Amino acid sequence: MSKIHSTAYVDKSAELEEGVEIGPNSYIGPRVYLGSGTIIKANSYLESHTRIGKNNQIGPFAVIGTPPQHLSYRGEETYVEIGDDNIIREFVTIHRGTLQDAGITKIGNNCLLMSYVHIAHDCQVGDHVIMSNNATLGGHVRVGDRVVMGGFAAVHQFCRIGAYAFVGGMSGVDKDVPPFVKVFGVPAKIQGLNLVGLRRAGWGKDEIRRLSQALGIFLDGPSTLKEVIQELRDVFGDDPLIAQLIAFLENPSKQGIMRRKPFEGEDV
Repeated sequence: MSKIHSTAYVDKSAELEEGVEIGPNSYIGPRVYLGSGTIIKANSYLESHTRIGKNNQIGPFAVIGTPPQHLSYRGEETYVEIGDDNIIREFVTIHRGTLQDAGITKIGNNCLLMSYVHIAHDCQVGDHVIMSNNATLGGHVRVGDRVVMGGFAAVHQFCRIGAYAFVGGMSGVDKDVPPFVKVFGVPAKIQGLNLVGLRRAGWGKDEIRRLSQALGIFLDGPSTLKEVIQELRDVFGDDPLIAQLIAFLENPSKQGIMRRKPFEGEDV
C-alpha cells in the first residue's frame, strides 16, 4: 500500500506502485508514474508526463516534469524519465524535453543530485552521477556514467561530458569534456586525468598508465581530430579502454571538444 499524506494531491491518471510515500502538500500531476519504494517528500511538485523508477528519494520542494524553458515550446507532449535508486535533494528542478530533440529528459540510476541542481530540457544523465549544489546543465547536454560535478559548475547547452570525468566547482564548461579527465576554470580547461575518480572506481595502474599515454596524444598530438583518432588506433590497436575515448572523439557536439589547442579548422 502507498502512503499518501492527507494534504497531498494525486491526479487520477497518476500510477503509484506498492510502497510509494507522498509527503505533505506535494502535487502529483497527470501521467506521472512512481515506482515501488519511491518517496516524495513534503512540498514537491511533479507536474506531468514523468516516469520515476524504484526506490528514489525526492524533495522536499523538488520540481520535476515542468515544461521546458524553450521559446519554441508550444505545449507538445514531452517527458521526463528517471531511473532507480536516485537521491534528488531539495529544490532540484528537472524539465521535460522538446521536439527539437528526442522529446525526453532522462536521468539514470544511482545518481545524487544535491540541492538546487538544475537539469534543463532534453538532457541525458548516466548512472552513478554526482552533481553538487547548484550545478546546472543547459539544454541537450549529455553526461556519461560516474561523472562528478562540483558546486555551481555550469555546462553550456549541447555539450557532452564523458564518463568518469570530474568538473571542478564554479567551472564553466563550453566544450565537450572527454572521458576520464578533470577540468577546472572559466572557461574550463583540462588539468589531467581524474586520478581520484579512476582509483575510487577500482581502475588499476596499467589502465591508468594507458589512459595517461592516450591523453597525451589527444592533448598534444596531431592538429586534426581525424589524425588524433588514427594515432590512437595505431598505438593502442583494439584496446577496449582506449576505444571508449575514441568513440567519444568520433561524435563531437557542435560546441567542439575541449583541448589545450583547438583542432585545425575548429571554431573557437
